[in-house]
Amino acid sequence: MSVIRMKSTDSEPRAESGTGMDKMVASTGLSKRSKIAIGAGGLLLAALLFWWFAPSAGSQTVAAERLTVSSVSKGTFDDFLPLRARVEPLVTVFLDAVEGGRVERIMVEDGAMVQQGQLLAVLSNSDLALNLLARQSDVSREVNSMRSQELALAQTSIGDERAVIDAQLAADKARRQYEMQKPLMEKGYVPAKVYNDSRDEYLSSQRRAEVLKRARAVNQRLQTSQLAQLRASNASLSGSLDIARSTLDALNLRAPVAGQLTAFSIQVGQSLTRGQRLGQVDSAGRNKLVASVDEYYLGRVQPGQNATVDAGGKTYRAKVAKIYPQVRNGVFEVDLNFVGAEPPALNRGQTLQTKLTLGDPAPALLIPNGAFYNETGGAWVFVVEPDGGGAVKRNVRLGRRNADYVEVLEGLEPGERVITSPYTGFADKDRLDLET
Repeated sequence: MSVIRMKSTDSEPRAESGTGMDKMVASTGLSKRSKIAIGAGGLLLAALLFWWFAPSAGSQTVAAERLTVSSVSKGTFDDFLPLRARVEPLVTVFLDAVEGGRVERIMVEDGAMVQQGQLLAVLSNSDLALNLLARQSDVSREVNSMRSQELALAQTSIGDERAVIDAQLAADKARRQYEMQKPLMEKGYVPAKVYNDSRDEYLSSQRRAEVLKRARAVNQRLQTSQLAQLRASNASLSGSLDIARSTLDALNLRAPVAGQLTAFSIQVGQSLTRGQRLGQVDSAGRNKLVASVDEYYLGRVQPGQNATVDAGGKTYRAKVAKIYPQVRNGVFEVDLNFVGAEPPALNRGQTLQTKLTLGDPAPALLIPNGAFYNETGGAWVFVVEPDGGGAVKRNVRLGRRNADYVEVLEGLEPGERVITSPYTGFADKDRLDLET
């Protein structure tokens, strides 16, 4: 205890009284050093408490009510893929204008059932008609010229044949004359000069006949080649004329196959250009399904895999017929053909619920499928602690998945609980503190 003496500041002497006497006053404050020590201790205690209770950088507090927690269990994994498949015609043949022209008549309406070769519309094109007439005149002139050449070659061949016959006849006569005079000359009835002239005539006629035969053979070989060329040219001209006629006939639009005519919207008087798309013919009563599949399954979908289609309360069978490997916007497309009967009264563009079987059912460790897979890719999950107060990130290996479950290959045990809801907002954390 310290004693403080109180002194009057007045310089003049004052009468002493009871109030002016010295008093003992007790001090209630702390020293400066004590205050500093107490403050430092308080700051240290606050820091310790903050360090103890504050969440670490790798953790986050999350309300348990906004999470979906599922248990790991044993069961049978059905390896299937649910799809929404749209109905399309099994065969679609497009109808294009082979030649341009003006629409004169329309024989059928859009949506009608047509037979192969049925007349759909009639076009007109004056240029094609004039071109056909000119082509017919040119072909007729060329054909007549070639026929004249064929006639000349035939006459030449006949002339060569006659010349050979005449030469052979002369040679035969000379031979008989020579053979007849030879014994007479030996007996002296025929002069030697006459006999020699007959012999020379026979030999000359024989050589002339042989030369004409060789010339005829050469002419025949050349004429055969020339006639073949003429006939080929004639066939080519006739073919070009047939093409011109078929081009003109193409102005009569006909159904390429039997089926339902769709997208056929031309009008009378409309001018069409060559190659313009006029419509299409869809196969009647025969349809296929086209489904979009996530690119994750690109390596697992194979042609020939079975599928089931639910329609009208009944189940129908189908198979994967074709796979389009081009990936667009994270999906690729497959064609499925019905096996046996198909649902009645299907409409183009209608969607059906389809289940594609990827493999046989097998026993496995399962967790319910959830949105967590899209963020982790099946590489890790948040596993809830036994007391339910938190969840810890754990690396796992997940396998196949369907609409309901995901197959667990490594990292989890039966009975453990896993957060299967989206990990948005805390996917970069290692631990979650669950707040009830």
